[in-house]
Amino acid sequence: MPRAVRLGVLVLPLLLAACGGDGGDGAASGSASASPGGGSSSSPGGGTSSTGTPLSLAAQVGQKVFFDKTLSGGQNMSCASCHDPAYAYGPPNSLAVQLGSDPTRSGLRAVPSLRYKEATPAYSDSASNPDGVTLSAPGGGFMWDGRADSLASQAALPLLNPVEMNNTSQAAVVTAVQKGSYAALFTQAFGASAFSDTAAAFASIGQALQAFQMEEPSFHPYSSKFDLYLGNKIGGTLTAAELRGLAVFNDTGNCFACHYSGANFNGTRGLMTDFTYQALGVPRNDNSIPGNPSPIPKNSDSSYFDLGLCGPERTDHTPSPAGSASAFCGLFKVPTLRNIASRTAFFHNGVLHSLQQVVHFYNTRDTHPEYWYPSTGGSGSPTANPGYALFTQTLPGATPQKFNDLPATYQGNVDEEVPMGTGKGGSNTLGSGTQPRLPGDTPAMTEQDISDLICFLNTLSDGYQAPATPPTSGTCVN
Repeated sequence: MPRAVRLGVLVLPLLLAACGGDGGDGAASGSASASPGGGSSSSPGGGTSSTGTPLSLAAQVGQKVFFDKTLSGGQNMSCASCHDPAYAYGPPNSLAVQLGSDPTRSGLRAVPSLRYKEATPAYSDSASNPDGVTLSAPGGGFMWDGRADSLASQAALPLLNPVEMNNTSQAAVVTAVQKGSYAALFTQAFGASAFSDTAAAFASIGQALQAFQMEEPSFHPYSSKFDLYLGNKIGGTLTAAELRGLAVFNDTGNCFACHYSGANFNGTRGLMTDFTYQALGVPRNDNSIPGNPSPIPKNSDSSYFDLGLCGPERTDHTPSPAGSASAFCGLFKVPTLRNIASRTAFFHNGVLHSLQQVVHFYNTRDTHPEYWYPSTGGSGSPTANPGYALFTQTLPGATPQKFNDLPATYQGNVDEEVPMGTGKGGSNTLGSGTQPRLPGDTPAMTEQDISDLICFLNTLSDGYQAPATPPTSGTCVN
């Protein structure tokens, strides 16, 4: 659902004024430990948070639940298994999708981080955009398709999903809590008869998880170099390269258009998302990609498509009859860019595995589609593609199968904002007010722009400690 290009508007107003799943073992250890995501693995107990502040009774229950593997069908997976606190509450590995409690079954979507969810509004088909400029559009909600309206309701989805925690019923989850070491704490928090009604008890488990995520500081630490910069604090001086990257973020790269960095919902700041939904036409994550380290098994079925807001997980915006377009199909939630440098699987299908790839995809999706999509036809000696490309070579005259993970009927929903589109006026099937860049066009960003932008994105990682002696040279300095 393309939106108007917003180059140069509202450039970090907060900064100027002040000077956010569908395996692995992420259970917490008994003491805090440093991590790539600037977090820690904190002890799930004691009635306090990772910083020693008291937790409410409900949050204490949520803390226990979050690390409890007995709440999965195989008693081998907790929330922390996929949302590891040592990895910014994201996955602890580079798999595109995680294995479930039943290890023979794989997930369908990449696991997002649970950090910075506290300001996410409930889903709406016509949500207000926080920039105050763009027209209302689908926004808010939890999961890649927004089908949960709160952290409490979101918790039910992985608990009962057969490819995730694989419980057969709400009763199975409630029984596991009732048999657990913290059953007394549960009744203390939710009442003596808390287990008497299964549906109510299951809802209380969700409320407990929500309380934990809202009260535990490591879910929203605001401890990045960028936060120091926003607050004009010691150690928050951005280097020349990082400042250039910030300028690219707001202008040439137009990242700001979706990853809004100014004042946000509920008075929060710099969340790096506007909570909206976009169709980006990312490549299908399957075995057509040479050496693909982590294809999605379900994608081996050529008739299967993950269409985001219009299914198959969400069911209230089902695809239109054959031959007609649905404005919701292919749209996925815009995630926060905070701690993006600690991730190794990107987009809803985890098809890309580095920031270098991600930024180059935005920059060359339309100008060099042969880098990202399988091609048909062509002959002669192949041409080598850049090292960041998904496809290592291209035959002369070959035709890239662009947007190969989206049926043709819905390809008109694909975003053509800068840097992918030109930003020029006009109207076409890809959206009013933008024009697509064409094969052979010059990409919007130079290689120096991309390098600087990645330097800036690295300042969004939590747990930043200013060096005693700042470096005077290097890629992200000068």
